Parts: sequence; structure tokens; C-alpha cells
Amino acid sequence: KQAEKAVHQKKEQSKTKCRKARRRHINLVAEFNRRQRKNIWLETHIWHAKRFHMVKKWGYCLGDSPTEKSYRACYRAMTKHCLLQDLSYYCCLELTGKENELLKQLARICSIDTGLTFEEACCLSGRYEGSLNLYRADRYPEDMLGPVTFIWKPRDGAENRQLWIWMHPALKQDILRELKAIFQCSEPEEIYIPEPVKTSVQEEKQTDVVLSLGKKRKKEDKEGEAAVPVKKIIGDGTRDPLKSYSWISQITGIVISDRTMEILRYRLIGPLSHSVLTETLKAASLQTV
Repeated sequence: KQAEKAVHQKKEQSKTKCRKARRRHINLVAEFNRRQRKNIWLETHIWHAKRFHMVKKWGYCLGDSPTEKSYRACYRAMTKHCLLQDLSYYCCLELTGKENELLKQLARICSIDTGLTFEEACCLSGRYEGSLNLYRADRYPEDMLGPVTFIWKPRDGAENRQLWIWMHPALKQDILRELKAIFQCSEPEEIYIPEPVKTSVQEEKQTDVVLSLGKKRKKEDKEGEAAVPVKKIIGDGTRDPLKSYSWISQITGIVISDRTMEILRYRLIGPLSHSVLTETLKAASLQTV
């Protein structure tokens, strides 16, 4: 009986895969997704995880302080060169609708006494980004929600305009609740979930031939032939991926969409920031029909 128990224990211990199997791409993505169930990673997470002490805040895993003494290097980059920060964890809300209706309702949650508003000419054209403090509707100077930055999409001749509002993840739920209230956006838009593409008979035969050629890899594993490629998680740490992320108003026609983690955001600090951008980005050629 003791010998039988020892045999069963050995079989149970052999379930763990070897390092080569764990480092395969599909297994790595599955492991990364498992580790992101509670705290979402930024796209630069692996780079930061190798060089920074990571902290878990606001539903994200963020780099807090460097593991090496690089404070002098960061200060030197800010004063003489260029320093880049990943601010993709900031939340972005997109408003789409008629310009007059947007400005009419947004004027209720800000005040001209604090400085710029959404109606500022330089910001309304889409050339500059603006910043202001938001308040609850018709409650200024009380019940402040928090500071935000915004940018309008330049006019393209269409009737509807687009406005992107960026905020800290700790302020997102309160600001989103207030925007849905003033625009009366209560009905969620339908989310289209594409069905998996069915492979043809010829493609299945080709995959069988490729698998038969590679004898070294174990074809029959726990998942077997029914293993499905794992895709990267799309979402953020401030919303449930199963809930709606877009709301529409039947009265005003305004659409509020949650674009968090769909639009990346970086901050460049230093005198050489502009030259870095000009060397990195290339202007696209405009094609007029």
C-alpha cells in the first residue's frame, strides 16, 4: 500500500509543465491573463516590472519606484533631455453628439469663474488641450468632483462632434455617473460580440499535416486538440468586462463611451521632447477625393 501511494504521488507531481512548455507564447499569454484578473497591466508592464517596484492601485499594477538609484538620471533627463511617463491608466470618456447640446449640458458642471471651460475657442477648435475642475450639476462652488483634461476632435464638416475627457481612475465612477445624469444616458448600446471564425476543411487538413511533421511537440495535452488560442485581455481595472461600456440617450442623442485602456497616453517632459516626437512620428499624407 505504501508503494502504491508513492506511485500516485509521483504522478501528481509530474502534472507541472517543464520550463520550455511554460515559456511558449500561448502559455505565457494564458498565465499573464490569469495574473490580470484583479489588477490590469499596462502595455509597458513587463518593462517596468523588471526595473521598478510595482504597486497595486485603482485596479492596475503600476511602477512605483525604481529598483536602482536612477533619480539623478531621471532629473538629468527632465532638465536636459527627455523623460517619458506611461499614463495609460488614466480613464478616458468619449462624448459624441451635437455641439450645442454638449456645450449646454457641460456648462452645468463647470464654471467660468475657475478659468477655461469647454466653450473656450482655442480648445473648441481641437488645436489645444484644456484642463478644468468639474462639479456636480448646478452645485458650483460646492460638491467638486475633481480635475480633468479634455480635447475636442477637430471639425470635419459632420454635424456631430467628439469630446474626450481624461480623469484619474479614482474619480471615474463619480464623473461618469454625473455625465450620464445630465445627458440622460440610461440605455446601454448593444455590444456586438463576433462569433469565432470556422475554419474550412482544407485549412484543417493543412494544420493536421503541420502537426504530424512536428513529432517533438506533444500533440495530446490536457487541452488536447480542442485548445483555443488565448487572446490578450481588453479592458481596464475600473470596469467590469461583462457590463456595457457605452450608453445612449433617446432624448438628447448623446452617446457616452468608456475608452479607458483603448487610447494610450504618454507624457514627455524635457527640452528635447519636441525633437523626439518629430523624429519618432511622421505626418500622414492627406488624400482628398
